[in-house]
Order: sequence, then C-alpha cells, then structure tokens
Amino acid sequence: MGHASGIPAVSGVSIVVQPGEAVGVVGESGSGKSSIARSVVGIGPISSGTIRVLGKDRTLVEGGRRGRAARADVQMVFQDPYSSLDPRQSIGSGFAELRALHSARTAWTSDEDLLGSVGLHANLLKRYPHQLSGGQCQRVSIARALLLRPVVLVADEPTSALDVSVQAQILNLLLDLQSDWGFGILFISHDLGVVRQTCRRIYVLQKGVVVESGTTEMIFSSPSEPYTQRLINSIPGRGKTMESFAPTGAENVASFA
Repeated sequence: MGHASGIPAVSGVSIVVQPGEAVGVVGESGSGKSSIARSVVGIGPISSGTIRVLGKDRTLVEGGRRGRAARADVQMVFQDPYSSLDPRQSIGSGFAELRALHSARTAWTSDEDLLGSVGLHANLLKRYPHQLSGGQCQRVSIARALLLRPVVLVADEPTSALDVSVQAQILNLLLDLQSDWGFGILFISHDLGVVRQTCRRIYVLQKGVVVESGTTEMIFSSPSEPYTQRLINSIPGRGKTMESFAPTGAENVASFA
C-alpha cells in the first residue's frame, strides 16, 4: 500500500475478515494501521495488492474510482466523531443525503428506527453535531455507516477520542450490532487491551509489516515477538481474565492483501 512519499506505508500484509467476526490490527503510531484502514475503505489508493469483498475485487488503484455499490460495501467509523460529520448538516439532513445517493440500499429502515438501533432518540434528527456529546456523535457515525448495510465495518480507533466512561458503551454497541446483523469488523487500534475485549483474531503491525498474528488467546498467552510483549505489558491490569469469543463461519467476507 502506497504513501505520499512513494515509500510503501505497508508491505506484504494479508488480512482476512469473516462474517460476524471482529479482527484487530494493532501497533504503535506510525506502524501503518491507518494506511490499511483508508485503503480498505476506498479513501486511500494502493500501489500493489488486492482488496476483495465477497469475492469481488474492490481494489482502488492510483487514479481509479470505486463504484457507488463497492464503496457502500465497506464503511468506516473514524476516531474523531465530530470531524466525521458535516457541521453544517443536521443529523437528519446527513441521513437524507445518504439516502439520495443510495436510495435502494437505504430503504430498509426509517431514520427514527435507525437512531433507535444505536441507542439514540429521534429528537436528535434536528440537531447539529456540535449540539451532541462525543458519545452521541459516535453513535450517529455508526448509524450512518450501518444505514448502507455494509459487509465490513472498519473501526479506526473508534473510542480513543471519547471519555473513558463512554468507551465501553461504544464497544459494546458495536459488538451487539455485529451479533444482530452479522457484518465483519476490522478493528484498528494502538491499544491491545481494547482489541482483547472485542476481537477474535489479531494482527500485530510494526513499521508496515505484520510481525505476528493469531487468535486473541494465542497472542496473549504466548506472544512470539518482543514487540508484541511490549504492547501487552503496556495494558493496565493485563492480568485480568480474557473474555471468550464464539467461533464464526468459515466463509470469507473480505480479504486484504
């Protein structure tokens, strides 16, 4: 995957996300996590490799453009909930704009029911982003992504800009929605503790290269790389028992190589 300087930001990375599965990509700042997220969602072109969703090539190359349906298949929840929403649009106007672009794909639900699915009241439809809390804004961002019924949701540090008291609520919301709707989640984070709570499998990224990957249980019980061990050691209260995760189906929903 390319970088503005011409030096690859990520090299030799191969990631698979299955239906109903949350897969984590972790690493320190500058490891290439955001480059992966942007390329997968189609807002960052790649210089080599492929991105496939449901067996179809969704790769965006230099100078290319994805079709509308292809862009809808993979949606993103950004780190900063305020910057991901247009400050000039009310919440309802933002939904209306998406519905105009994807009329057939968004007809399955009303704005009121959509907000209800993320734990918000319909009276927020007339409000603007600056009138909402950070947690409410992030719930709106999740609702906007889910309105398009994506196959894969890319969550790029979705809780790091929120108050600690709200972070767990947003993580639980994402997992509950995934359980109900069956989409895959590619969870991007610098925090192995958060990924530990949400993901069944983990890819550890260092300087644009995957240095270790495996099930969450394997990564935490017997990491093979000193770098991974350092990330684990940085987790507050790392001695707590890890939650278990149910296995998912074998059909690949998306792969990124």
